[in-house]
Amino acid sequence: MFKWDLVQRQHDSLSQRLMDPKLDRIEREKIQREFNQLSDILAKEARVQKVEQELEATKAQAQQSGDPEMAALFADEVGQLDIQLAQARKDLDYVLAPPNPHDNRSVYLEIRAGAGGKEAALFAGDLLKMYTNYALTKGWRVNVESLSHTDLGGLKEVIAHIAGSDVYGHLKRESGVHRVQRVPETESAGRVHTSTATVAVLPEAEDVDVKIEPNDLRIDVFRASGAGGQHVNTTDSAVRITHIPTGVVVSCQDERSQHKNKTKAMNILKARILAAQEEKRMEEMSKERKQQVGTGMRAEKVRTYNYPQNRVTDHQVELTLKKLDRIMEGDMDDIIQELRKEEHEARKKEFMARFE
Repeated sequence: MFKWDLVQRQHDSLSQRLMDPKLDRIEREKIQREFNQLSDILAKEARVQKVEQELEATKAQAQQSGDPEMAALFADEVGQLDIQLAQARKDLDYVLAPPNPHDNRSVYLEIRAGAGGKEAALFAGDLLKMYTNYALTKGWRVNVESLSHTDLGGLKEVIAHIAGSDVYGHLKRESGVHRVQRVPETESAGRVHTSTATVAVLPEAEDVDVKIEPNDLRIDVFRASGAGGQHVNTTDSAVRITHIPTGVVVSCQDERSQHKNKTKAMNILKARILAAQEEKRMEEMSKERKQQVGTGMRAEKVRTYNYPQNRVTDHQVELTLKKLDRIMEGDMDDIIQELRKEEHEARKKEFMARFE
């Protein structure tokens, strides 16, 4: 049984903590977010209670009225209140599943070729095209931050920055191993091969999320390689940043300017550290609850793309769609919305367990 008095008690406790002048900025923002969330929940619950009471009172009046005209008016009002109650409950249900605080952020999308050689690299390129097209349908902006080609036209790895509203909320469950089954162009016997690519979706970090001490960084500069002309190969413009406490390493060499490469690398570094923190938090929550709730951990096989049967299967929600051709062109909403719906229910169950 969900206990609303416990929600109110937690809300009041947070209100008192916000009055503490000793709170630092980061802790205050965390408490403020939870306080706002509980305020919203209590307001939505109060709305449900109010409409329920109005509905019961109107039904009672309708039963007591002996006047046909008044009965008709009451019946109309009951119908309107039923609609209002349904909406009020829907609004409450939405806020009971508090979104991840990072959902509204832009992301760094990292795609790497996995097992399968040339075919895996070609598939990595196909995934980049799929996500780019999907982003365009949402009005998001895509900028490739780092790109490493293979000799045969595929991608070893790519890091793209996708900017817009609710990007992480839409794409976070894409993290993991993506498997493709198809006949390579070089396969003369027509046999289906299986290859993989890994996808990581990292929410863009803000200063309040990740605190990096200058002494924790080792910054190396070196000469860039690859396309870019003589300037790239003769100037120490490439930057490699190592975060010593975590061992996270980021290299960036796509820009001609060392300063620009350093800025890009720092932003990606912060995003990776934030993602690692989120994974650790989800692992701890999973241990406490003895179950894994929509973590999107990178080692998980999340989706299979079967070209011969024009079929896509998402293993996180066991959803199979016979429209691979359209999905690879960016028509991903059927999958994304099913993943978000499943995550919403999991978050709601998780939140309500705190107040039982």
